[in-house]
Amino acid sequence: MPIKTDVWTVGLVPNKLRQSRLASEQLLEEMIISSPSILSEEWMLIGRQESTGMGGRIDLLAIAPDGNLVLIELKRDRTPREVVAQALDYAVWVESLRENEIAAIYQRFRPGSSLYADFFARFGRVLDDDDLNKSHQLIIVATELDASSERIVEYLSKRDIPINVLCFQVFQVGDQQLLSRSWLLDPVQTQVNAVSTSEGHGEPWNGEFYCSFGDSVSRSWADAVEFGFISGGGGAWYSKTLQLLSPGDRIWVNIPQQGYVGVGRVLGTSTPANEFTVMQGGEERPVLEVAKRATYHAEFADDPERCDYFVPVQWLQSVPLSQAVREVGMFGNQNTICRPTTPKWRWTIERLKQRFPHYDEVAVAEDVSKR
Repeated sequence: MPIKTDVWTVGLVPNKLRQSRLASEQLLEEMIISSPSILSEEWMLIGRQESTGMGGRIDLLAIAPDGNLVLIELKRDRTPREVVAQALDYAVWVESLRENEIAAIYQRFRPGSSLYADFFARFGRVLDDDDLNKSHQLIIVATELDASSERIVEYLSKRDIPINVLCFQVFQVGDQQLLSRSWLLDPVQTQVNAVSTSEGHGEPWNGEFYCSFGDSVSRSWADAVEFGFISGGGGAWYSKTLQLLSPGDRIWVNIPQQGYVGVGRVLGTSTPANEFTVMQGGEERPVLEVAKRATYHAEFADDPERCDYFVPVQWLQSVPLSQAVREVGMFGNQNTICRPTTPKWRWTIERLKQRFPHYDEVAVAEDVSKR
């Protein structure tokens, strides 16, 4: 059924707010430009009203922390079939963009600015041309959504097309208008679909999970090995993919720019930092009290969107960072967790199984019910 949100005031006699409309979809676009977090805290806008060379202009273009692009189309007055068809048509253009073309788009959007410098300032990492535009997401922005649009988008998403709808509704409170935001589909699934298609399709997922673990000020591989965990945080984009993991899953851990450092079995589910405990000296302790080699975004411990989330892991085999396994052609990605469906991932696993021969040992059961 179409997305619909109702809002009430809080009190002994709740008052249901009257649904309203924006003066124009153009106003919504201007609001997004001035405050991009209305769309997502995890993206950086890089373009607006760019000509595709095919008789049309995209509404907005953004970039995600992994270097993948996000095509954003406002529904405006188009029919569901028109806006979805338009987004898919424009996606052909986005897919073909080269590094210099993307940088030029950003120059037109932010004259005098550098895409690479601003990406580093926004996400805290260098934008590598090898990561730029490996895949993309399609986001349709609407102030109302009909059942036909939902069916089309859900159909495409189930077939691994990274498409989603962001629905904004407007409510009237006296002379003021309030804006609410709802996703049609879980944005984590759209993010995962984008990763799955980043190297092209060709074979089913092999059941092996990839983990990007950033050994830095924010987290420490030595801590992860000592206390048995992986983690991600600093924003929902980095932490929510941990929800893909279930007890018994096997993960292969890669540290970007370093190489693969371990393989392990998942023992539990994703848990926020202030609730996650580990064993030290036979005693269960809060992870933030004992894992001291990094910060784990402790300053955001009470913020469910920005705090670190932890998943307990039994390491089947691990190596120090200095012995990380890195070979030309191995799969790499900035997403904390993903399920690659590319031949490169199958080849990577074949190589890693030779380098980590204890990969298939059975993890010893552990009580993680309190984590």
